[in-house]
Amino acid sequence: MKNKTYLILITIVSALGGLLFGYDTGVINGSQYYFSQYFDLDPGMKGWVVGSALLGCFAGAIVAGPISKAIGRKYSLIISAVLFSLSAWGSGLPAFLPESVSLLVVFRLLGGLGIGIASMNAPTYIAEIAPAKIRGTLVSYYQLAIVVGFFVVFLVTYFIGSSATEAENIEFGWRYMLWSELIPSTLFLVLLFFVPKSPRWLAIKGLNSEAYKVLTRIHGKEVADFEIKEIEKSIARDKQKNKLNIFAKGVFAIIVIGTVLSVLQQFTGINAVLYYGADIFESALGFGQEDVLQQQVLLAGINLVFTFVAMATVDKFGRKPLIYIGAVGMLAGFLLLGATLMSNSVGLLSLIGVLLFIASFAMSMGPVVWVILSEMFPNNMRSIAMSIAVAAQWAANYVVTQTFPMVAESELNRSDFWSGSLPYFIFSVFILGIIIFTYKYIPETKGKTLEELEDMWDIPEEAKKI
Repeated sequence: MKNKTYLILITIVSALGGLLFGYDTGVINGSQYYFSQYFDLDPGMKGWVVGSALLGCFAGAIVAGPISKAIGRKYSLIISAVLFSLSAWGSGLPAFLPESVSLLVVFRLLGGLGIGIASMNAPTYIAEIAPAKIRGTLVSYYQLAIVVGFFVVFLVTYFIGSSATEAENIEFGWRYMLWSELIPSTLFLVLLFFVPKSPRWLAIKGLNSEAYKVLTRIHGKEVADFEIKEIEKSIARDKQKNKLNIFAKGVFAIIVIGTVLSVLQQFTGINAVLYYGADIFESALGFGQEDVLQQQVLLAGINLVFTFVAMATVDKFGRKPLIYIGAVGMLAGFLLLGATLMSNSVGLLSLIGVLLFIASFAMSMGPVVWVILSEMFPNNMRSIAMSIAVAAQWAANYVVTQTFPMVAESELNRSDFWSGSLPYFIFSVFILGIIIFTYKYIPETKGKTLEELEDMWDIPEEAKKI
């Protein structure tokens, strides 16, 4: 029991990287309305300030692999925690710093670097400390932590925003919202010094005795004896394996399929809703600022509840059925929202449309895409393929985040015909594409071993090289 408690504790600590990911996403949602008013940002600049962190995420995801390989998962996460803390502190622009949009962007970029590094290292660390029989459950806590962070920050921004007038929030409330991230980021940084290094990384570096000590503390001597032998065998086997030519016909197709699925997750419009929820509720749906904060808390709550639905059903129903169900729900939600906007009948049905979209995404494309990506790539190419897919996802996230306010506030979207509905019909086209793409190209991975999945792809021998 003692070993299990220790395992759960260090899993929770490492999963805080996911909580900060969700917290950063939510805090920019709650604060961007106010700092946009403070700096008098036009749509293009608003998209740049909000989306700049995603460029940092893209860079962080690229450098995360080499950094993790060189100094390990633990110290990579410590670096991300330092970046999170610097970003949270600087984004509020303390009194002794010059107030400028450019400086705000710099600190947003630093936070993005932290997210990018943590998004690859936190789940990797959890997977490498977890026993095989509960590895999937423990790794899934990372996704849950993201949603929890998103929910918690909405409560925080609601409390801060509702405790002041709109003028006060425009003047200084947004700073407190951004500074609030210092609490979880500092906690993350401090607690990381108490977690052990990854036993697999230690073994890769030839520190087998230290790796064995970590395994013994986490799992007990009997399990540690077995695990260290398996790790040593795995490392020896990896050194002997042939490399795959990723540009070979059969291999490249798998990477393209995974990357397109990863990009389509962002082209659903999820982060347009999460980042710009305040704008959608205030301008498109006509809610006042007090109502906006309440609706965002409701949105985050729906996101949290339906993430649990996905975790409970993904191994029961399968991956593809959840994508189909979720895509139909997302499509229905945005079509309902778009129809109420076009008919100038915004109200309860419009809110239901937004919440239906969020619920459907949370039970499908949110967690299921990560499950499929972790399963679909053959062992020899999983690392590089995941890097490509994740980097492409951050790039797609940036494109959506940068362009959404420009489309939403364009003259075309404000015309009598579209009446603010254009972005949601554009996203609906991509959601329809998800259904078609999944049916044609995505395999059902439920219940199959990784070796069975490799055989399913039937990679030609000529794609391999020494």
